[in-house]
Amino acid sequence: MKFNSISLISRIREFSSKFITQKLEENGIEGVVPSHGDIMAVLFQVEKCTMKELAQRINRTKATVTVLVDKLTALNLVEREKSAEDSRITYIKLTDRGQKFKPVFKEISKELNSIVYRNLSKEESDTLETLLEKVLNNFT
Repeated sequence: MKFNSISLISRIREFSSKFITQKLEENGIEGVVPSHGDIMAVLFQVEKCTMKELAQRINRTKATVTVLVDKLTALNLVEREKSAEDSRITYIKLTDRGQKFKPVFKEISKELNSIVYRNLSKEESDTLETLLEKVLNNFT
């Protein structure tokens, strides 16, 4: 039995990260890295989110999310907004500039998925995702 799954997953992650970074740069999006993509993806789906909600959704610590949000704020892609009902709550939401990048992010995701699933049948794709979910669940 081979035991090189982690090595393969690591290499796939490395290739996908390089692909994403290259495509972002080709589309004039400098300074954004793949780890920012999780936050952007959530904010493309919901209007706004608290830091705690973001951390839960992307399975990162609140401290890590704060660093990522700070970087996205500096790039004018997201902004903080105080809650009108409770000043202790701060929401994170996309700026107008951040909203404009939604089609670019969708296209990059589409291209990446095309590469990942290129030589797999529908059944193989489903099996791959099922197995990866099982492996992930072994850690939680």
